[in-house]
Amino acid sequence: METDLPVIEIGTGLGALTSALSQQSRKVTTIEIDTRLIEPLQETLSPFANVQTISADFMHMDVGRLLDEAFENEKGIVAANIPYYITTPILEKLLAHRSRIARIVLLVQQEVARRVVAAAGSDDYGSLSVFVQYQAEAVIAGEVPPTVFMPQPDVKSAILVLTPSEHGTVPVNDEELLFHIVRAAFGQRRKTVLNALMRAPASFCLGVGMEDRVLLEELLRRCNINPERRGETISLQEYAILSDAWPRPTPAVQDIAVTDGEQ
Repeated sequence: METDLPVIEIGTGLGALTSALSQQSRKVTTIEIDTRLIEPLQETLSPFANVQTISADFMHMDVGRLLDEAFENEKGIVAANIPYYITTPILEKLLAHRSRIARIVLLVQQEVARRVVAAAGSDDYGSLSVFVQYQAEAVIAGEVPPTVFMPQPDVKSAILVLTPSEHGTVPVNDEELLFHIVRAAFGQRRKTVLNALMRAPASFCLGVGMEDRVLLEELLRRCNINPERRGETISLQEYAILSDAWPRPTPAVQDIAVTDGEQ
C-alpha cells in the first residue's frame, strides 16, 4: 500500500483493517452503514488522528463528492470487504469515477473475483468480465480461506485488485455503445451473437432487428467475428472492434451499466 496516497475504506466493521490502513496511509476515510458500531468505533479508532469515520450507506452516497473530500486534488485508493449481492453495484459506482482512483482493493467471493478476471471462452467469462476489464486492469492478488473469518462463511474469498484506466484498456470510440453491444451479446447466452444482437431489447438502442440480419452478418464477418459464435467466446478487443464498426450512432441512454445478470 502506497503511504503517500489517501484511502477510502467501505465497511469499517470493527475497525481492524482501518487501524492497519491508518498506519500505512496519511489519511483514511472509512464508511460504516451500521449505526450501532459508530460509538465503539470512535473509541477504537481514537488513537488514529488521520482517520475520519462516516456513518452512511455507501450505495446512497454521492461518490464524486466523497472523492473530492477524501482525496482532494489527487488520486487515492479504495479498499473494501463487500458482500456478494452488492459487488457489481459497488464496482459500477467506483468505476464511474475511475479517473479519480489509483487502485481498488476488494475482498470478494472467490467466484466473483474469477468472473472479473476471466478470459473469453472460459466458463466464468461474462458481461461483468468485459465491463470491468475495459475500465481497469484486474488481477487476483490472493485467496482467503473461510477459516480466517468468525463466523466462518460457506465460501472462499479472494483479494481482487483493480488498477483503473482513465481512457479504457483498449481503444474504442464510444464506450456507451460498447457496453450496449456487450449487454446484448450476453443477454441470451444460448444464442449466437448474431441472433442475440438482433433480438436485443429496444432499450439497448442498437438500432437493428430481424430485417437487418444480412447486414449484421456482413458486419460481424468484416470484424472477423463468425456470426455463429456466442457472446462468451468474444474478447474485449473484438467487442471494441465491433463497436467501432457499428453503422449507427447510439442515442444517449442513462442506464448503460453492464450487469452480471446474463441468462
